[in-house]
Amino acid sequence: MRALGIVAACGVLVTCGSPPSLLEQVLLSGELRVATRNGPGTFYYGPEEPRGVDYDLARGFADWMGVELEIYTVDQFPQILEDVRSGKAHVGAASLSTTESRRELVDFGPSYLNVQPLVVYRRGARKPEDLSDLLTGRVEVLVGTSYVSALEASRMEQPALTWEEIPDTSVVALVRRVAEGQSDFTVVDSNLFDLLRHSIPGVEAAFAVGGETPVAWALGKGPDSSLRDKVAEYFAALEATDELAGIIDRYYFHVDDEFDYVGSQAFVRQFESRLPGYRAFFIRAAGETGVDWRLLAAMAYQESHWNPDAVSSTGVRGMMMLTRGTAQMMGVEDRTDALESILGGASYFIRVTGKIPSRIAEPDRTWLALAAYNVGFGHLEDARIITEIQGGDPDSWEQVRERLPLLADPDWYQRVSYGYARGWEPVRYVDNIRRYYEILQWMTAGDPAGETAYPAGG
Repeated sequence: MRALGIVAACGVLVTCGSPPSLLEQVLLSGELRVATRNGPGTFYYGPEEPRGVDYDLARGFADWMGVELEIYTVDQFPQILEDVRSGKAHVGAASLSTTESRRELVDFGPSYLNVQPLVVYRRGARKPEDLSDLLTGRVEVLVGTSYVSALEASRMEQPALTWEEIPDTSVVALVRRVAEGQSDFTVVDSNLFDLLRHSIPGVEAAFAVGGETPVAWALGKGPDSSLRDKVAEYFAALEATDELAGIIDRYYFHVDDEFDYVGSQAFVRQFESRLPGYRAFFIRAAGETGVDWRLLAAMAYQESHWNPDAVSSTGVRGMMMLTRGTAQMMGVEDRTDALESILGGASYFIRVTGKIPSRIAEPDRTWLALAAYNVGFGHLEDARIITEIQGGDPDSWEQVRERLPLLADPDWYQRVSYGYARGWEPVRYVDNIRRYYEILQWMTAGDPAGETAYPAGG
């Protein structure tokens, strides 16, 4: 595909004899240059490759055109706009709000999210009700962001409003400063707050500063619209196939859930206190099975909160809460031995995953395997059959997820092979593990061994 694109571009140049357009330059060079910022919803280094909404979109765009992706991070948001304007970057992709001041410098592609800047304060402190409540506290915002523009516009309502613009840091670091009481308030986009509240639960959102703003890629201004048109065509194709919604859901699937402050606080606390003692065991199990250690750790947290002595009322026990039969099958002699339990649970998960049809692509294959790990492969197959009966896609986790609760409905479980099951439980099980896994990937980003709790950027 890449070669075909280059040949097509070369053909245009030969026949027209005119300087190549920006799109033709990209195709001829075989490289798409994208400027971004490090952050949980944008771009960060996962266990095997970079992650983030903007990374996935940029990776897809480059593949769609048949060129290589060259993505790099900058220290401040204004640098992204400058790099696009100067031509150093073809695209700026960093969850950029399309503000009027930015439109003076660059053009924007189609919107893929809508966000609102939110005032964030420390949980337990008095909630600010409006701008006047910010006058007595320290307000810190990241320099060069759309939050500065939002606050400047707010001065029409509250002329005495002041804030400090902090360079050489990240939005994540400023949110953490609020949580730790080092500052009183900051401003963060609603989408980023939805992601951060699970790993920094000590903050709350107070009120919005301004209205909703579309988020889009930054592109160069000028009469050459070739690359802008190609970006618009790409996003239209994503919309038509629901792939755009799938990318967004990959990172924001849990934002509509009711936030569990106590649960999130406990997770962060156990991440800092319990997990370090067992991290090497998860990494060893990952080496033996090929399963990302963070996924295994997320499963273990869901099962036992990383407690090797955990016991349930039904007799399952240990770090991975194995039944006696599963433990015997996997050669686990002592279910309360953390290493044995983790290795046994990881091996059993591989065994279950092997039963999932090989045609099913990731990440659906993993989510379906997790559901089978919890409820049993037979019940999962029943849910897939119900999905197919109802005209859905039995290879799609989201569509099977909708039908799993029907395993508790006699109108349905009497029609399938394995009968009744508490079908809502695997739904909750997978949702929780997905959330823990996403948080662990972010909290250990950029370090395969997971020694770094948080990345520096944001």
